[in-house]
Amino acid sequence: MCDFNNLDDSEKEKFHLMMMDCATKFGGVNFFLQLLEAIRKYDGHPLTAKHSEFKFSRGNVRWEKVIFKDKLSLLFKVRVSESERGNLLPDKGDKSYKNILNLIRTLAPIEFTVTPKNLNDGEGFSFKPFDKIDDETTRLNPIFDAMFFCSVDTIKKVLAYTAKQENQSASADVSLENGE
Repeated sequence: MCDFNNLDDSEKEKFHLMMMDCATKFGGVNFFLQLLEAIRKYDGHPLTAKHSEFKFSRGNVRWEKVIFKDKLSLLFKVRVSESERGNLLPDKGDKSYKNILNLIRTLAPIEFTVTPKNLNDGEGFSFKPFDKIDDETTRLNPIFDAMFFCSVDTIKKVLAYTAKQENQSASADVSLENGE
């Protein structure tokens, strides 16, 4: 998801709708972007906060369990390979398989809850860190990735994305064929 420019149009549309839903439930695009910017400015990484909570002027993010730095470091490493393979889990023969499987087992049950300070702004939203596709395939949840890892500029692109209309591209093709 953080490599938004390399996604096909259907994936871009899917992520756009997902992020717009989160933004709407948090009070709008501006409040949502302020939350992401506050998370990026946090000293250290907010996932390692002692009280499993990140507070800022417009709301908070809570989760159920402290995440230690070693798990966070491993998560940073596997994020890169996940975008290449489409799976967080390496092959079973890989020497890092057991560590990554333990990471997934540790973090998978955690639920993150994002709540605006003023409930008139929105109802908030919840998400898990991973999407389990099947027994052999686990991916990062795009909302988790956006909240804690993607650059704010990338999320701005996702939120501003507008799908190309088929009629516009078809008429452009006709214009080129006619020599216009």
